[in-house]
Formats: sequence, C-alpha cells, structure tokens
Amino acid sequence: MTTTPTGDAPQLLVDTHVHLFSNTLPLAPGAWTRPHTDLTTEAFLPMMTAHGVSHAVISAMSLLDDANTYTLTALRSHPHLRATVDVPPGTPFADLAEMKSSGVVGIRLQWRRRPHLPDLTTRDYRTLLRQITDLNWHVELNIESARLPPVLHALLTAGTKVVVDHFGDPHPETGYNNPGGKALLNALTTAHVWTKLSAGYRLRVPPTTLATYATTLLQTAGPTKLFWGSDAPFIGAPHPLTYTDAITSFKTTVPNPTTRTQITQTSQNFYFT
Repeated sequence: MTTTPTGDAPQLLVDTHVHLFSNTLPLAPGAWTRPHTDLTTEAFLPMMTAHGVSHAVISAMSLLDDANTYTLTALRSHPHLRATVDVPPGTPFADLAEMKSSGVVGIRLQWRRRPHLPDLTTRDYRTLLRQITDLNWHVELNIESARLPPVLHALLTAGTKVVVDHFGDPHPETGYNNPGGKALLNALTTAHVWTKLSAGYRLRVPPTTLATYATTLLQTAGPTKLFWGSDAPFIGAPHPLTYTDAITSFKTTVPNPTTRTQITQTSQNFYFT
C-alpha cells in the first residue's frame, strides 16, 4: 500500500474507519474472508503523516480472534488513535472502563452477513448498552440496510449513541428510498445517530452515485452528522486500492472543501474530545 502523499490533503483530516492488524493474528471462527494483506500500526502511523491525516479511529474487526489485544496495544503507541472494540455481553464494567482509559470510544456490532441477529432487548444486551451509555461510548453498527430499522430502533430506545457504517448501505437501485434508508435518514435528524462516508467501493456504484448518496445525507442532516473513513487496508476490495485512492474518493464524493472541513471537525470533536 502506497504512502505517497496526496499533495493537497487537508492537514486535519480524521480517518474514522481503519483496520489495523497483523497477518500473524488468528482468524475468528467463521471469518467471512482471509485478508490478503495486513496494515500494522508501524506501517500506518507514517502513512497518516504522509497523507495529512492527523487522527484515526481503529474499527473493530470481526475477522480476528485476539480479544482486541492488537488494537489496545496500538492505542498505547499513539495519542492520536482511538478505537472501537468487539466485546460480548457480560463483559465486566471494570474491563470496559480500563479499555476507555486506553482510548476505546465504543463497541462495534459487526452484524453484516450474520444468519441470525442477537436480541438487543435481552437482559445481557440491555446491561451492555447501559454500560456503553455510562462510559459515553457509542455503538458502531455495520449491517445491511434491510435489517437496519429494528436494530436502530432498539439502540435508540436504549438511549445509545449510534454510528452507522458505510453510508448506511444504500440500495444500488433505490438508494435511501426504502425502509432501511428511510429509517437511517429519520434517525440522523435525532441527536443520537451519525453515519460514515466509508468504504464506498463496497457499494459497487459509480463515484457520481456515491456523491448523490452524500448529497442526500448532507441535505437531511448536515455535515455535523457525517464522518469520513478510508476502510484501509480495503479487505475484499474488487480491485487494488491505495490510501490515496480513499482520500481522493472523499474529495469527489464531497467536492465542497468547506463541507469536508466541517466533516473533519465533527470527527475530531466526536472521537477526540
């Protein structure tokens, strides 16, 4: 993966969705793919500097089976890193609080591709969501748009802050004009929900369509409800991508530099203050 700078990349760019790991780590049972490349902390930190990225957020990976150890170690290496973690219900509050002291800011529910979704209304999940609220964390949610409405409703009912990954998974034909898309747009007008302009390549639509998605989100909720994330190192991408490609995509998806700056400032405030 290249570390060539983009030249005019914003100096305060915040990448809210990066996966840091080593290919020596064990894979989780049932992992949906085996990564063909890794992105270690040692490789990513100079990449940040080269591309004008001042802060970054590590997104928890369901592919790994290392109990967040690599992520927690990475957080201790750089004060400009934050992270979400993958934790089961029943995790002791003291363990979560210790993670917060290391720089963890939330948990990730990686529920895409799951044949059956857990019930967020059970006692164990209600306890976990209450703990997240007490820690001022958020739930990072990666799920198919069609399955979003009941999950989003349960999280909002619990009073949890929610960040929905990857544009909210708009439908390639109907965009946000479907139950999942409408649920996301409605939720973005509340005080508890944000979404990421991340991993646009996973949606397999042209750049003009990505820009249309971003316009819809901006018109609905404004730049203070959006973040940008690269999704590096682009696991499962249909063709090779670089970090420069991800930043360029942000610029074409949100062509107004003032709006990009507002999104960056929103990310800084949400994750690092």
